Amino acid sequence: MKRLITLLAIIAILSSCKYEKLLKSKDYKLKYHKALEYYAKEDYTRASGLFEQLKPILKGSREADTVFFYSAYCSFQQKDYLLGAHYFDEFRRTFGNSPFAEEAEYMSAYCFYKLSPRPNLDQSYSHQAIANIGLYLSKYPNSIRKDDCLRIIDELRNKLVEKSYMSAKLYYNLSDYNSAIIALNNSLEQFPETKYREEIMFLILKASYLYADNSVVEKRIERFQATVDEYYTFVDEFPKSEFKNEADKMFKDSQNILKK
Repeated sequence: MKRLITLLAIIAILSSCKYEKLLKSKDYKLKYHKALEYYAKEDYTRASGLFEQLKPILKGSREADTVFFYSAYCSFQQKDYLLGAHYFDEFRRTFGNSPFAEEAEYMSAYCFYKLSPRPNLDQSYSHQAIANIGLYLSKYPNSIRKDDCLRIIDELRNKLVEKSYMSAKLYYNLSDYNSAIIALNNSLEQFPETKYREEIMFLILKASYLYADNSVVEKRIERFQATVDEYYTFVDEFPKSEFKNEADKMFKDSQNILKK
């Protein structure tokens, strides 16, 4: 076992020495073929190092688009999606007539999709991915990647719906009922088909009721009237809601206060 470990260590050292020697070499044709060889072997770190050296050397040559394209993929394969997105977009702008151009434009958008975090975090990358994929589909409407693009957009939109719902509900959980009403209404306006529509409309009603109930005397009539209006809006759309009993109670309480 020790012999095997020693042998592997020697091989690794020799391989490293060969690579260092290759980096210092002026044989750019050899570097080009070795870079592709490293890439094929999934040694993306070494492939990337060679491609980066070759970029300024082979710029304008017939191999240039291959070097820039695979360099972008090296970043992607190493999960450096932000750099990958930049390189793929740079490729798209530089090599618009390359046979790799369409794939590069898709991959630039796909990198932003890979950067998209879980719903409770900032969704800037999700918005960027949706925008870029939309541009890609408008440019390549018959792309073989169309179904994947539509699936990704749907997935990201669901994430945005989740984020919008969670952010709006946070105001309610913090008992900031006025802000909750505004945020929940904004969420509905932005995503009218949200799967949380029933719950959001109920939370608007409940936040309105609690906001009124905690108001100063001169504001209570106006705000309880708003609660009654929210009740009619809610039951009109969801007459058999699971929240109906609680909604009815708030409605009756509001009416009793208004009668007084």
